[in-house]
Amino acid sequence: MSDPIKVSILSDTHGYLDRRIAELVRGCDYAIHAGDIMGAHVLEQLHPRKAVIAVAGNNDHPAFWASDEAEIVSALPKMTDLELPGGTVRIEHGHRLGGFPDHAQLRWDHAEVKLVVYGHTHKRIIDQQAEPWVVNPGAAGRERTKGGPSCLILHASETEWIIETVLFTDSEAA
Repeated sequence: MSDPIKVSILSDTHGYLDRRIAELVRGCDYAIHAGDIMGAHVLEQLHPRKAVIAVAGNNDHPAFWASDEAEIVSALPKMTDLELPGGTVRIEHGHRLGGFPDHAQLRWDHAEVKLVVYGHTHKRIIDQQAEPWVVNPGAAGRERTKGGPSCLILHASETEWIIETVLFTDSEAA
């Protein structure tokens, strides 16, 4: 049996990626960024073994990015999928549902997947009460981190998915 695929899940960097999260991403197969990236330099700091998967947040608009990055931000999808052993991850920023997206609505909208990842609220949550699971990694930058920059790590195999929370306290921030 092969090792599980390791996926870092982050969001809401708002133009700044905590260096410790960038280091964690290097040990992962994939990196998911659930929006409010606010600069190509953030994506350029993500170096997973295989690929970066990113979606646009409500602040990922050409007017909010450097003028020479308009093409990059405009190419970001509003929603995308990542196929993994054992299921599919659906990624969106979540702002289309208002301030605090309703998990029941996200489950209804994306019933065909195993995991829904969203950002927007900066509030870390792992909701595994029903399928699809719904998670928000919190903020991986320095704005409204609610205790410190954070991300999630998904370990995905054909038979089991495990999600862990990684939280760095503000006092350790770079």
